[in-house]
Parts: sequence; structure tokens; C-alpha cells
Amino acid sequence: MPTVFQIGPYTFIFFSSDRPEPPHIHVKRDKLIVKFWLEPVSLAKNRGFKEHELNQIARLVEEHQERISEAWHDHFDA
Repeated sequence: MPTVFQIGPYTFIFFSSDRPEPPHIHVKRDKLIVKFWLEPVSLAKNRGFKEHELNQIARLVEEHQERISEAWHDHFDA
């Protein structure tokens, strides 16, 4: 489970089994986790985050989309 980076309480990660899927990022805090597609940034799956926090996480994903995409391709295309 490669960690891409952490911002505040949020850890941005990939799962090794994610390779066959389109580029995306999982963001976790405590036992909550959410998945966002990257192109375009959109919610794929949410497990426990409230809507106001989802909006905040979505903004973080959008702000760091290029960095996340580069990390995705570095990890899965290598």
C-alpha cells in the first residue's frame, strides 16, 4: 500500500491491486476511506466520510491532481 503523501489527518494511498483500474487515489483518515478518480476528479466510492469533509478532500485531490497522477504512473507503469 504505497503512500503518496499526507496532508493533515489525510493519507493519500494506492493499493497494489489498483493497477488494472483507471488512475485514482484513496484517501484515508482513521478507519474512513474514500476513492477519487483522477481524470476527471470525481468521487468513486465513500466509506464513512460526511459530505462537508468529502468536499474538502475533493479540493485537496484537485489541488494535487498532477502530483498524484505522476505518482500513479511512476508506480504502476514502472
